[in-house]
Amino acid sequence: MDSTSWTLVLVIVAVLAAVALVAAAVLLRRLVRTRRDLRRAGLPTGPRWVFWGAVAYLVLPVDLLPDPVYLDDIGILLLALRSLRAAVPPVPFRPPAAPAPHGTRPVTGRAQKR
Repeated sequence: MDSTSWTLVLVIVAVLAAVALVAAAVLLRRLVRTRRDLRRAGLPTGPRWVFWGAVAYLVLPVDLLPDPVYLDDIGILLLALRSLRAAVPPVPFRPPAAPAPHGTRPVTGRAQKR
């Protein structure tokens, strides 16, 4: 192989690695947002450890698969997102209040007490 072929191979490998890294970064961003939302919702401590474990697995150099293949990192992040979402109790659905008829004002709590 000449130098042009090697350059082409290296460019293709670099592009594929960059795409996989971007996918892992997008999932990490979603994981951080989800963690913040769940913390505000009163998430117990256990699922928080799942979050930090997934982040540590993503950052640490020890992997189940070699680093050019980010499938294991992406899979760990997806499992962490799934466990965090499952830890939140469902919120009961409240249908929105019906709008007031045209030309009238909505009834407030103060007006109802009279």
